[in-house]
Amino acid sequence: MTTIGAIFLPSNPPEILRSVAQAADQAGLEELWIWEDCFLNGGLTAMTAALASTERLRVGVGIMPVPFRNVASLAMELATLGRMFGERALPGIGHGVQEWMGQVGARPASPLTLLREYATALRALLSGETVTVDGRYVKLDNVRLDWPPEVPPVLSIAAGGPKTIALAGEVGDAVVLSGGTTPAKVTEAAKAAPDAQIVVFVPALTGPGAAEKLARDAEVYKTDYPGLSGSPAEIAAGVTEFAAAGASKVILQPVPGEDPAAYARWVAEEVKPLVG
Repeated sequence: MTTIGAIFLPSNPPEILRSVAQAADQAGLEELWIWEDCFLNGGLTAMTAALASTERLRVGVGIMPVPFRNVASLAMELATLGRMFGERALPGIGHGVQEWMGQVGARPASPLTLLREYATALRALLSGETVTVDGRYVKLDNVRLDWPPEVPPVLSIAAGGPKTIALAGEVGDAVVLSGGTTPAKVTEAAKAAPDAQIVVFVPALTGPGAAEKLARDAEVYKTDYPGLSGSPAEIAAGVTEFAAAGASKVILQPVPGEDPAAYARWVAEEVKPLVG
């Protein structure tokens, strides 16, 4: 079964996240994903607040840029979330937008090397291993978590190009594909990372002017695929197409200005039941 979820955009003020998460939980939404775009909501803080405000909802972060945090620090945070909230916490990491990484003085010369070293060390730490590594970017000396999670979390890694997709499938549990990805690109990613879950963010709107709103958003973010629009049945048919292409999870994405609680309820109550 393909998981259907919704995105809480970072353009929303963080103080409303708890009520949005509660509305999503009450409506039966499977997963709510948040973004750690610079310089908006903090991913770990937002994830913690959403998890603490709900009972069943799984909360994903897509994604936390690896240049931002020491890997041992992130491992400690994720282990704590795992101990407190179990498998409902779904962490995601990635390169981050390189321009933003440059703004904070953390742009690596080789993002792929950093991502490989970081993800490998992070997974080992979260598995309770003692880690010593002297890499180009990641350096740890006999580091072991005192409170590793009972079950290591599903680690998602954001990817766009073929090299990063292949790496994500190698060192992660799931590959996150951004909004604007077509079903054909999902198929390519599934072939490149056959052992990983494929998570795809898909812009989707209903109601008057939905297609025009999506088109404007696609123009702003320079994507060729604007997303799904129309009735809930038409959008559910589009979700089914992504699932058939190889998506394990289809996370529907609004445009800025939409009511985030109403959007989460719409996904859970009107779209999800129509997905075969």
